[in-house]
Parts: sequence; structure tokens; C-alpha cells
Amino acid sequence: MALLDPIAKLFQPKAEKDITSQAVAGADGALVSATENDCERQGQIWQDGAYSTAVTALSAKLARAEGPQRPNEFEAFAAIFAPRPAAEADIRRLYRLARQTTLGYEGYAHKLAVRYGRCPVVLERVLDGLYRLALADGVVSERETAFLDSVAAALGLPMETARSVRARRLGILDDDPYRVLAVDPTASDELVRAAWRKALVESHPDRAIARGLPAHLVARAQAQAQAINAAFDRVMSERRGGLATGPA
Repeated sequence: MALLDPIAKLFQPKAEKDITSQAVAGADGALVSATENDCERQGQIWQDGAYSTAVTALSAKLARAEGPQRPNEFEAFAAIFAPRPAAEADIRRLYRLARQTTLGYEGYAHKLAVRYGRCPVVLERVLDGLYRLALADGVVSERETAFLDSVAAALGLPMETARSVRARRLGILDDDPYRVLAVDPTASDELVRAAWRKALVESHPDRAIARGLPAHLVARAQAQAQAINAAFDRVMSERRGGLATGPA
């Protein structure tokens, strides 16, 4: 308990009076009010030892997933999540202990999901901060990407939200269905459907046949149309919690 008490103040403002009017620094430097998206009802994250502990442990275990400890690794974490100077010694100790293994990270993420499930902006900014931390050395490895994907799932974030955070920090991957459809991950269903129809019209094999193109180009158009349909179905399925959808 002696360790958790100072860690509970990881994001606590210096002045505790009128705390609901304060704001917490987001992972991108923006400010989010404590009352946004029902955060106030969920309690103040600055006073939540479980939140502070989870953020510290997830950051340390992400670093472990990357490999050997790097110089200024803790400083990179501190620059993103801004622990209070008075708690730094205890936070360093927790970080060092948590970094010994990646095991248990899902539990920390799940606790955040339970405590802040009705305040998704907090969960999204935790994930965004972890992506920034992974990028601190300029490269995000496959192990780190897999770790972050798993954390996003354990946080209970919708797939499109997790994709949006990843795209914001890493760009859209080549196999991402949103890249195939040439549409932003935050686009509405209507815009996604419009992009799908546009791409399908442009790549439909019937157009290649009508133009008298050779067989190998018709086959290529057929493959492109299949990829476009698969991307659309994947996006809509993810948005509906894994339920299969048609092109309606």
C-alpha cells in the first residue's frame, strides 16, 4: 500500500480544490475535461491508484516486448504520461518490476476497461500514449504491434477506434481494409459504403471485358474486385462486433 499511495497521484493536479474543472493532458498534448463522456461519474483518474499503476505497468511491459532496455527509456515514458516528481522514485520501482516480464499485461488493460468502460476517451488516450512510447526509438517492431493490438482488445476499444489510433501514429498498413477502400478509419458507414461502391465500379471485371482487355488483365480486375469486397465485408463485420454482413 505504501507503494500505491504515491502512485495514485501520478496524474493528480497540484491543487485538489475544484478538481472537476481541471483537465488531464492527453497523449497528444490535448486537454480532456474530467467531465467529458461521463468521466466525472467514473471518478477522477488522478486519484485512482489502479489507473496509475496500470498505465505504468503497461508502459513497462510494452518496453519489455520490444527487447533489451534502452537508455532514457523511463524518461520517454515520463515525457508522455507525466508522473509527478514527488512520486517518481516509487513509479520507477514499479516500472522496473513490471518490466521483468510481459506476462499479466492483459489484466492491467482489462482493469482499465472495467473502470473506464463508460469513459472511452480515457482508454483511447492510454492506447495512443502507448503508441507514442513504442515510437520513441523511431521504429515499431512486429512484437510491439502485436502487443498493442492485444492491449487495444483488452481495453475493449472498438476495432475502428484502435485502427484509427494506429493509423494516426503509424499510418494505414498495406493490408488494412481501409487502405484498400481508400477511406479513413473514422469515416461513417455511409462514407465507407460509398467508397466501396466507387472502388468496385472502377475495378469491376465487366469494365475490363467491355474494353476488350486481355485475359490476364481481366483476371487482375477480378482479383481486385474480390479484395475490395473482402475489405468492405471485413470493415462492416468489425463494426458490428464480428457479425457477417452483406453489401446492402
